[in-house]
Parts: sequence; structure tokens; C-alpha cells
Amino acid sequence: MTTPHHPIAIIGAGLSGLTLARVLHTHGIPTTVFDLESGRHVRTQGGMLDIHHDSGQIALRAAGLYEPFRTITHPGGQALRLLRRDASVALQQEDDGTGDRPEVDRGRLRDLLLDALLDGTIRWGAKATGARPLGEGRHEVSFTDGSTITTDLLVGADGAWSRVRPLLSPATPVYTGISFVELDLLDADVRHPDSAVLVGGGFLIALDGERGLLAHREDDGSLHVYTALRADEGWLDGIDFTAPTAKATLLAHFTGWDGAFHTLIADADGPLVPRHIHALPTGHRWERVPGVTLLGDAAHLMSPFAGEGANLAMLDGAELGQAVADHPGDIESALAAYEKALFPRSEASAGESAASLELMFGPDPITRLAGRFASRPQT
Repeated sequence: MTTPHHPIAIIGAGLSGLTLARVLHTHGIPTTVFDLESGRHVRTQGGMLDIHHDSGQIALRAAGLYEPFRTITHPGGQALRLLRRDASVALQQEDDGTGDRPEVDRGRLRDLLLDALLDGTIRWGAKATGARPLGEGRHEVSFTDGSTITTDLLVGADGAWSRVRPLLSPATPVYTGISFVELDLLDADVRHPDSAVLVGGGFLIALDGERGLLAHREDDGSLHVYTALRADEGWLDGIDFTAPTAKATLLAHFTGWDGAFHTLIADADGPLVPRHIHALPTGHRWERVPGVTLLGDAAHLMSPFAGEGANLAMLDGAELGQAVADHPGDIESALAAYEKALFPRSEASAGESAASLELMFGPDPITRLAGRFASRPQT
């Protein structure tokens, strides 16, 4: 049986891989994206993203999707409330429509990218198990169903636990010391009006240095809430999140907080979803290896506390796509050009994310964070 060959193979249909595929498409360069999920609607895609003018929006322009992107942004989503644990307001900023970081639902953004690709570009249900070099920059990728492909350019856009990264780097993500539990309050204005008022029209942050509540208002009228705690890595593993007692266990960590915050947890609809927050080392990079590179979290996984991850992932995809287009027939020059810009950019953002984590889970975080936001230009 002949092993199928794909000149460019992207592993992972997240934002970085899809942006790369779309930018290549705009230049008439065919590619194939392989994703472990069985279809595009198998799981929800998470909460809201703020798309930055100097990264994510640049990527969308390169993909020819900036104008349709503007039609799916969330009006009012750039509003911000910073609250102390007693629910007093440290800072409140309204969304007057002039901000440069519009909010968008991650799922709708992903759909925008998917819909902009040719049918057949995505191979669903293709979970990569590993890859090996074949020489002269070519690679073979194996999948859980026993099939294999070969490729001239292998791109790992497969997230934190990338199967492609070991070809380039021995680095693996490490636990940051922060654990999340995610939850949702559905149809908030009707079913949870007090919580809807607490969160407001955009983003809520409440912190005390060891724990916090972060919440977004979603496009569908729900509230997506992240409870965040400094905790040992095994703390989440000791809780049965399917049990009725899970909420009470979580609430016990917010003793002394205003009852309005307790309500966010106690009234949650549906399951509680635990998440460990991991990061790759700040400054993660690798020596040039022929025929393979990384995008997004596979290249520079960082904590979410600077809001850079998705934006950088998309910019990675756009810049790699442009580099390939700019170096026809010369993959190595394209990869060298891409990585030359990638490494310092991702190191700076990873450093900012790590510093933001320490600020948000350090002494007097709300006062310090309020000062940062108050001094940041709104346009």
C-alpha cells in the first residue's frame, strides 16, 4: 500500500493551524490539516478572546478575514470590572466602541477560519501518535488508526502536548502553580440576574492574591467563569467533579469572600471543568531542523494571564504562511525567516504572561492591576 504524501502537513486544527492553512490558501498553496477530533462540532471551543491589533488582527488581515471578523465581535465585550473580595469596585471601564482589542467567541472565530478553507482541507479523526525524519527534510507521521503519511513540511500546531515538538526540542510543559475550575451560568440575564449585574457586559476580575474569579459575558447571554487558585499540582485530582459535593469543596476556598461571588459557583449550570495551567520555559527555542517547525502552544505555551496565547498562535500561522509564499521551493529559507521572528516575540510574551501571573497571584493584586489598566491607553 502506498503511503500518501502531502507537501505541507499541519497537525492540529486550532487557531494557529487554521490561520496557516488559510494564508497558504490565499497564495494558492495547497495544504492538509490533520486533527484528532472526529468533526468540527465535537466539543465547545472555550470562552471569549480579545483579539489584539498588533497580533491577532494582523493575522486576520493576512488571511483576508478581518472584515468578516468584525461582524462577529461581541458588542460591549471590552468592558472591564475589577473587584475586591468584598465586591467593592476598584476599577470599572465601559466599552465605548473605540478599544483596539475586540472580544470574540473562540468557537465563532474558529468557524470563520474553517469556513474559509476548501472542502477536504481538514482530515478529521486523525490523531497523530508521533513523527520521524526520513532525511532531506521529509518526515513520516503516524496516526492512531495505524495509517501514516509523508510530508516535505511538517508543522506542529498540536498544542501543549505536541507530538511534533520532540523532533525539535526535549522541552515539556510544567505546572505553573495555578489551577482553574471552569463553569457556566446559562441565560444569565433571566436565570441569574444578580450574577449578570456582577459580571457586567464584558470581563470581571476579582482577586485576593491566592485565589480569584475571572468571568466573561458570552455571545449567547451566558457567563463563563474561571475560578483560579494557587494550589499543589495534585489538588484538582483529589476532587470528584462529578459529585454533588464538588461545588461545596470549591466554595470552601472562597471563605471570607462576598456572597455574590459564592453565588457564581453555587448557581453554576452543568459540569465543573478542572484545568491545570501549564507553560513551556520562557524563551523556549530550538536549533533549525530541516522540514519541521511549531506554531502556537506547541511552540510557546504560556499562562493565559496576558491574553497573548491565541493572538500569537494566529500571528505564527500568518507569518509562517507568508514566509512559505515568499520563498517558493525553498522550505528551509522560509522556516529560518519564520523562526527568526518567532523566538524573540514569543519570549517577550511568555515573560509578560509569567509576570502577570505573579502580579495577579501576589500581594495586593487588585490595586496593582487597577493601576496597570487605568494607565493603559484605551485606543
